[in-house]
Amino acid sequence: MPEKPIHPVDVILHKRDGLVLTDVEINYFVRAVVDHTASDAQIAAWLMAVFQRGLNPQELATLTTAMRFSGETFDSSFLNSFCVDKHSTGGVGDKTSLLIAPIVAAAGLKVPMISGRSLGHTGGTLDKLETIPGFRTQLSMSEFAEIIAKCGFFMAGQTPALVPADRVLYSLRDHTGTVESPNLICASIMSKKLAEGINGLVLDVKTGSGAFMTKYEDARHLASLMVETGELAGTRTVALMTAMDEPLGRFSGNWVEVWECVDIMQNRRHPMSADLIELTNILAGWMLYLGGKSSTPEAGAALSDSLLTSGAAFKTWLAMVELQSGDTSVFADPVAFHKPAASRVLAAQTAGYISSMDCREVGWAIQRLGAGRLNPGEPVSAHAGIEVHAKLGTKVSPGQPLVTLFAESESLLAEPFEMLRATYRIAPEPPASTVLIREILTASTERN
Repeated sequence: MPEKPIHPVDVILHKRDGLVLTDVEINYFVRAVVDHTASDAQIAAWLMAVFQRGLNPQELATLTTAMRFSGETFDSSFLNSFCVDKHSTGGVGDKTSLLIAPIVAAAGLKVPMISGRSLGHTGGTLDKLETIPGFRTQLSMSEFAEIIAKCGFFMAGQTPALVPADRVLYSLRDHTGTVESPNLICASIMSKKLAEGINGLVLDVKTGSGAFMTKYEDARHLASLMVETGELAGTRTVALMTAMDEPLGRFSGNWVEVWECVDIMQNRRHPMSADLIELTNILAGWMLYLGGKSSTPEAGAALSDSLLTSGAAFKTWLAMVELQSGDTSVFADPVAFHKPAASRVLAAQTAGYISSMDCREVGWAIQRLGAGRLNPGEPVSAHAGIEVHAKLGTKVSPGQPLVTLFAESESLLAEPFEMLRATYRIAPEPPASTVLIREILTASTERN
């Protein structure tokens, strides 16, 4: 007897009614999304059913796999090397990818890093890279292979044929009130990362006021889902729960973040970059450990730092930029290349300690300066952003600089300046110290 045909409405009704979807149903529906046999209305209804009813681990794994193979994938087997990547859930001043990829490649592993753009209060790796004159972020699959074979990594955007199911689902989630679904977030992130053909993945899951998910338990649940999904797909996966209560490092913006990373790779370490360097080494350390380049994550972190200080990471960085048509001459004097039309300093009004801030509000202030975008496709400013002069817990005096704002026009400074002034809190007593790494989730921790 022939199998009964499946229709989109059947899959919608089954999930709406709380039933477990079969592998066949999920694979059918993802195909219907890609070949447009499912209407936007039907996809929207299915997204809401998943949002309301959730997915069990097997359903989530099947959905992620179906999305992963809904189009082209990067075949890394020709490299004959351990391929590993890192993904961050997004934050303010979060530029670790610019450091981690060349570090790990310098150690001999391969890093196929497909990145995204800024949206909302968070920055995007592609926007930062595109401030380098000539740098190309839109590459073909063959160029992916050519570049990674030569220098050990590439940093580029998603191709139109890579995980096309996610493009459709992602765009409709924003219009259907289903963005916050942990299952849909997990499937979106993991399908794109697994499509890179990686053997290992380190996840930087942000927590705190500047994170996408401000509640720790929500962020941890997402991290757990991603670890389990990655492991079920045969990819060694680790998630680190990291603090995002203030901007990471010295600068937040686009070119200024590249500048900061270039300084670090040339062993020019500014005090305000200490947290960035620490987090970079910890994340890279786990990648090196997963790839067999160190006996422990801690030894991997030490190796990471040595690759930074020796200049090895900078050498691989220069090779990648040149292969992606970027002009490396700007790195000779990154300060001179930074040319904002206007700047303004926010200074402390009272004596005390920087006790708190709403880091999300800081991110929105940076977006208002022109460094970010509210809607996909909007242009961003290369030179807008902020420089942080004092971190949480710093003792300050009246008139001491807290933040310098950069913009392309004097008129763009007023609103972000007031936003920052309103959110910075100075108190008589220092705040409780924050922990950079709150928790580490691995396959073994999540089984216990």
